[in-house]
Amino acid sequence: MLRVSDLAKQYGKANRPLFSALDFAVGSGEIVALVGESGVGKSTLLNCIAGLDTADRGSVAIGPQALDIVALDETARAALRARSIGFVFQAFHVLPTLTVAQNIGVPLLLCGVPAGEHAPRTQALLERVGLAGFAARWPASLSGGELQRVAIARALVHRPALLLADEPTGNLDPRTADEVLALLLERVREQQTSALVVTHSQHVAQSCDRILTLTPNGLLESGCARQ
Repeated sequence: MLRVSDLAKQYGKANRPLFSALDFAVGSGEIVALVGESGVGKSTLLNCIAGLDTADRGSVAIGPQALDIVALDETARAALRARSIGFVFQAFHVLPTLTVAQNIGVPLLLCGVPAGEHAPRTQALLERVGLAGFAARWPASLSGGELQRVAIARALVHRPALLLADEPTGNLDPRTADEVLALLLERVREQQTSALVVTHSQHVAQSCDRILTLTPNGLLESGCARQ
């Protein structure tokens, strides 16, 4: 569901290499952790995969049709993002002026899913993330863990081929982080979504299927993390 080939990105006026010649794949239903020191380009790599930033070289094939997001124009990139990618961020990014149900339903609007399917899909995800009865609640009334559950439901409601998560437990206390991590991994595996998870947490990384370490010299494969 994700194939990154010969991907390179430069930065600054001097065009210094941030990363280059990156090659890896994430299979259907596979969850891969991406770790590495601060400043090596983990978040930039996620942005290049999502088409939010433009790679200088290489390709990023997403979904069963293996569409190369690098080669698409901005309109086509946005359409591919809306249809095939879900996002979970450290800062939640839940919209404060929308109810919980409305927040979760945003990807369905962007994908053009028929209106009659919105409520059933939203309700099903609310139940699956342990927030049954929260549909009409406002984000301001939720805890950090509850907000991240909303973000997980929103990321998966349109059944994307790929989930990109950037420090999904970074803003949570240890107990809540463990609960949210378990929920995220369970829902991703349930839907057979591919996932790439950027994390500084060794516990999060070890809970994934494989670990990739981004270094100034490229990617290192750590093999199977989860036993």
